[in-house]
Amino acid sequence: VDHQKADWVSIHKRICQLLIPIRSPLPFLLSEKERKHGAEQLAKRQKYIMDVASSTAQEFILAGKHKEAIPAAFHALRFGTDVFGSRSPQLVPAYLLLAEACTGVGDLSQAARSLSQAERIVPTAPGCSVALQSRLQRGLGLLRVAQGSLEQALYHLASDIYLASSTFGPKSLEAAAGYFHMANVFFRQNKMDIANSLYAKV
Repeated sequence: VDHQKADWVSIHKRICQLLIPIRSPLPFLLSEKERKHGAEQLAKRQKYIMDVASSTAQEFILAGKHKEAIPAAFHALRFGTDVFGSRSPQLVPAYLLLAEACTGVGDLSQAARSLSQAERIVPTAPGCSVALQSRLQRGLGLLRVAQGSLEQALYHLASDIYLASSTFGPKSLEAAAGYFHMANVFFRQNKMDIANSLYAKV
């Protein structure tokens, strides 16, 4: 019952009406053209629900409501898989949202599984953006911080900063996020000079 309530609060009330046409079966006696049109409309609706679920998960994460973000991220992943298939780079943002939400509630094993799925997709996906690779490295870094593996965290965060800087510039907002997280790691290691120099870049 609790997970159903969490699902309703998180995402279901936003997409409930959108699910009706998706779950309604198509009439049996349709022409090929009508079936094709029906399939296209279904894919558009599923993509729209994926986008709504992703933006909802992001809103909850930014508000610090990681628990509420999890059902929305799962829905984004589910509908994204229906539309794009299980190996599509279109799923990586949903995996990253799910990992971030799970890390936020301390479910590090689910966060690791989500990041592992994203890691499998990114190197093999043609045209996978550097920005997405940067976000993946940041997610891996934050997971390692939560696990207490600070040296591994620094490696991933350095990769994040490199990728973000090469794409957006070293003074970009994207790179600043990496500097901030790296500074937090050095702060935890009590290396205040390094931490302060990185905080100054934010």
